[in-house]
Amino acid sequence: MSRALSHQQILDLVPQQAPFRFIDHIVSVDEDGIVGQYTFKEDESFYAGHFPGLPVTPGVILLETMAQTGVVAFGLYLLSLQLDQSELDQWLTLFSDAEVEFSRPVYPGEQVTIRAEKVFWRRMKLKARVTMHNAANELVASCVISGMGVRKQ
Repeated sequence: MSRALSHQQILDLVPQQAPFRFIDHIVSVDEDGIVGQYTFKEDESFYAGHFPGLPVTPGVILLETMAQTGVVAFGLYLLSLQLDQSELDQWLTLFSDAEVEFSRPVYPGEQVTIRAEKVFWRRMKLKARVTMHNAANELVASCVISGMGVRKQ
């Protein structure tokens, strides 16, 4: 019988791991959305070359951060409402498309909050509207992003 996962169970199932995991914790999750947070550490490897003397988090990393919370973690939660927990590790969420807009830079040491709202979930495909805000609650980036669950081989 399916049962909703706890916040920690969701994080344990997210396949991305350090140094490429951009979710520190899940604040809340339900059938309609998820909220997660991540603090960009000052020693993240990508800061060394982006940009020397004035490090800025690359946009592709911001998009990855939104995808990990808004599609991967959220998708695992939604999947847990349909499948037995023993089946969840047989699935992998793959990114399929995104339309993103960046509003302000994110610097080393900044914490961001990612909020995703379900647009649709059907046939193992999730589409979500995702926003990312900094600690001052300023919009950093927003996107509409999709991913789909595929059975591992």
